[in-house]
Amino acid sequence: MQAVTDHQGMALIDNRLEVLSAEECHDLLRRNTVGRVGVSFAALPAIFPVNYAVLDGDVVFLTGDGTKLRAALAQAVVVFEVDDFDATVPSGWSVMAVGVAHEITDPAELAAARKLRLRPFAGGDRTHFVRVHPELVSGRRIAA
Repeated sequence: MQAVTDHQGMALIDNRLEVLSAEECHDLLRRNTVGRVGVSFAALPAIFPVNYAVLDGDVVFLTGDGTKLRAALAQAVVVFEVDDFDATVPSGWSVMAVGVAHEITDPAELAAARKLRLRPFAGGDRTHFVRVHPELVSGRRIAA
């Protein structure tokens, strides 16, 4: 579908779906604390909810041993998604960030990540910090 512009210069698709700028996407990423990380697992997509924070523009989350950590150790390309939606209006937005995941091991980076005070909702041993540097961000908002 081709994007068109309204009288104010806002990009719209289907007359109600606004394409967000990269700056708006980064701002929305900074405002939230729960999102989803998507990885490839045995050639199939797998999506996991995570508590996260933003550090110098990068998405950072804690994880335990498992799929997300294996993706980080392999420096795999992952997708991170965060959104908000109100079905009563309806209104909402979604932001997607794509980048390479890596485990934080550098002492200075670890110190900065610890200052984020991430508190995962899920139990278990989640002591590995994963960082995703977004190479591509995109977002959409349902326009009023």
